[in-house]
Amino acid sequence: MQRTLIIFKPDAVMRGIVGEILTRFERVGLKIVGAKMLQPDYEQFFHHYEGIGALKTRKGEEIFETQLREMQQGPVIAMVLEGIEAVELVRKMVGPTEPKSAQPGTIRGDYSHMTYGHASDTKRGVPNVIHASADAGEAEKEINHWFSDSELVDYDNVHAHFTQPKV
Repeated sequence: MQRTLIIFKPDAVMRGIVGEILTRFERVGLKIVGAKMLQPDYEQFFHHYEGIGALKTRKGEEIFETQLREMQQGPVIAMVLEGIEAVELVRKMVGPTEPKSAQPGTIRGDYSHMTYGHASDTKRGVPNVIHASADAGEAEKEINHWFSDSELVDYDNVHAHFTQPKV
């Protein structure tokens, strides 16, 4: 089984759509093994977006600082999901980073609509509802950044009956 990190961003929390989105992950067989609501400071986000994701290195200072400002506008809910090929499955369900490019049926396609151009013109970040780890290596680093081992729980859910090897 693979684990991945998702973060419901302030726009999802403040709009009250977290439960609706979370249900989608549970319905495909992913299980929640860690969850917490918090209001991280600049340093927490700095490590997440630059220390792990290299956003400033890849996209520049202005985009980086705008993203960190947007993320501090309200609380977030961080979760660790577990399942078969969880990282790839969650990325597929979430859709591309730019909501305009996200197909209907994806989380970003269904719950957001901002374009990079509009965000740039208005000097805002792109409120795209949710963060999802990009790959397995990033997922491991992000999970270790947001959660301690004692905050993650191992248990079987009903899907284990269909996904575990027969003995």
